[in-house]
Amino acid sequence: MTMPYLAQPDQQQTLEWLHGGLFTILLDSQATEGQLTIGRFDVPKDEAPPFHMHTREDEVFLLLKGEALVWVGDERHELSEGGIVYLPRNLPHSYRITSERADLLLMTTPGGIEEMFRHAGRDITTPRPEGFEITKERLTEAAALRGNVLLGPPR
Repeated sequence: MTMPYLAQPDQQQTLEWLHGGLFTILLDSQATEGQLTIGRFDVPKDEAPPFHMHTREDEVFLLLKGEALVWVGDERHELSEGGIVYLPRNLPHSYRITSERADLLLMTTPGGIEEMFRHAGRDITTPRPEGFEITKERLTEAAALRGNVLLGPPR
């Protein structure tokens, strides 16, 4: 069996993300010839992205640890540890972490969503600028790079 790409933890990029959480890019679109992106979130309670939709990629979330509320369109669902969500493109959605911490695995196809995270987030191997934060404006700009649309505030 041929293994076209292997990334050890020290080769993966970790970014500071919303609410002081971390997003680690495990496999990016460059490593997968554009086929998919896989990342992992380590986020605190109440971490919640704006209500949004992806126009270019389908998304899967696997909640490895913790609990969350997930909104898909007008529906609200509880997601417990081990739960998984498939979100096809053009479907408005969001989530809110309800446990003290959560560990989420993110998969998108095709790849490329890491551009958004890299644009708005901060690589943790670089010095943290004083007052660093991901503003609504910066997040909107980053989302637009990948055809993502912010539809409203976090739920």
